[in-house]
Amino acid sequence: MPDLKPKTAATRCPICDRATEPRYRPFCSSRCADVDLGRWLTGSYAIETEDEDDMDEPEVRH
Repeated sequence: MPDLKPKTAATRCPICDRATEPRYRPFCSSRCADVDLGRWLTGSYAIETEDEDDMDEPEVRH
């Protein structure tokens, strides 16, 4: 009997949509894990806000 369970996001790599590898979960490979880390480090996953308290302002040094 075929498996009728729908594929869930937890079983697919969020970067390339391939099946996840237990060793790199939730990714399929170290490459996709590194791509995700790079996105975090460059601010690609930042959430935009209009709250002035959350705005980054350059620090003024005297």
